[in-house]
Amino acid sequence: MKREFNNRIDAQRNVLNIVNKLGWREELFGLSAGAIARWVEANQIPAGDQLHAMVTQAAEKLFFLANKSQEQITGEYRALSIEVADLALQIEEIARAR
Repeated sequence: MKREFNNRIDAQRNVLNIVNKLGWREELFGLSAGAIARWVEANQIPAGDQLHAMVTQAAEKLFFLANKSQEQITGEYRALSIEVADLALQIEEIARAR
């Protein structure tokens, strides 16, 4: 279970590092709904922004994984972990295009 926790934390850090490399007026400090909303408002990110959508998707999946971490690791947990890794790659591609 500790390994899964570390992987989840590493995934969160990865998303934050990718996003914050872009040099925003205010960095993204976390992946909670409140932290994302603050980041969007502080940086005047427009509604429908692709990066915002991907960050939100990654945050939702990581939140789900956090709630599942107390349970036995299942195929669903592994699949979601892979989805989060894929989202991080998409976020990186979007960030590079900015």
